Amino acid sequence: MTIIEDVVIRKILDSRGNPTVEVDVWTESGMGRFGAPSGASTGIHEVKAFPDGGLDKGISIFREEVVPQVVGLDSVDQEELDLLLTDIDGTEDLSRIGGNLVVALSLANSKAAADSLGIPYYRYLGGMMHVDLPYPMGNVLGGGKHAIGGTDIQEFLTVPQGETFIDSVFAGAAVHKHVASIIGKRYPDVALGKGDEGAWVAKVSNDEAMEIVTTACNEVSDEVGFPVQAAIDVAASSFFKDGKYHYADRTLDREGQVAYMAELYDKYDLFSIEDPFDEEDYRGLADLTEQIGDGCLIIGDDIFVTNDERLEKGIEMGSANAILIKPNQIGTLTRTIDTVRLAQEAGYQNVISHRSGETTDPAIAHLGIAFGSICIKTGAVSGERIAKLNELIRIEEEL
Repeated sequence: MTIIEDVVIRKILDSRGNPTVEVDVWTESGMGRFGAPSGASTGIHEVKAFPDGGLDKGISIFREEVVPQVVGLDSVDQEELDLLLTDIDGTEDLSRIGGNLVVALSLANSKAAADSLGIPYYRYLGGMMHVDLPYPMGNVLGGGKHAIGGTDIQEFLTVPQGETFIDSVFAGAAVHKHVASIIGKRYPDVALGKGDEGAWVAKVSNDEAMEIVTTACNEVSDEVGFPVQAAIDVAASSFFKDGKYHYADRTLDREGQVAYMAELYDKYDLFSIEDPFDEEDYRGLADLTEQIGDGCLIIGDDIFVTNDERLEKGIEMGSANAILIKPNQIGTLTRTIDTVRLAQEAGYQNVISHRSGETTDPAIAHLGIAFGSICIKTGAVSGERIAKLNELIRIEEEL
């Protein structure tokens, strides 16, 4: 019933118009499919999305070496499959086959197993215990590597916290609209565009952007009657050079960056701050966590890259109190689950996340429930983003 009978791989488009891969896994009684996303703001310690010879070479290796060894395995034995994939690749960073090809098969396999057993994917992954849905965390204004010409800080986000997921989703979309309205009224001559994730892009300063998004969040919170907080993803590694953080209007050392982040938290009541330091600066992350971590999520993404070994170091140093989870950063579902478990044991929250170059696959919606994620970071608007949000609306109906 759950034995793998066939595996199919194909090249597809991601949301930026770049190539990525999709894998189908067929068993005797079910089927699973996963389309792998790609990031623009990537940590240097992530696995390589595609092999050195390019995507087409990876697909050739996949068809010639991977498929023959996978057919005949039992799809419910996820760990055996994932170990086989890493063994076939034979590199630390999955650079021979490519992390996107590996994660596409790994997650497609788990979806096939769930389908074969007639179990919803979120139940298959998380059992019967997890029934809480994450808060939607949506990018509404930004710049960085996701939108050239915008702010230094990569993402200004909204985190609506309604009684139901559907209420929160529509509150997030409302904040997105309010942001555009505020910019249009205050800066009628400023061009307004959209970045990779559907967030607005405008030539405003970081502080102006922070004030605009907080104002929009407060306006919507008053309308809907529940908390709607702002959050930021600094992506500080992208403007860290020679030991300093180089903003358009200031240059800060580690102490200055801690003070600036703490000031933003105090002034704007931020729900979370992601990647406020360079991806090697555990000490800076620890200092900020010690200062404001009791009231704010300090999220590590580029520094941890869903890697349990890097997270272990962060736990030992007290760096951050939450981790962003992106399966394609580490390559397999098994390694992803190992990292989530370690985070939970250490008392860290986890946030399941999309990538800037996304597909319409809704799998992370299910992962967010299974992992007990406090938030799902997947954008407030745009088709490949709302695919996840609408899937969670459907799941909420089931629950």
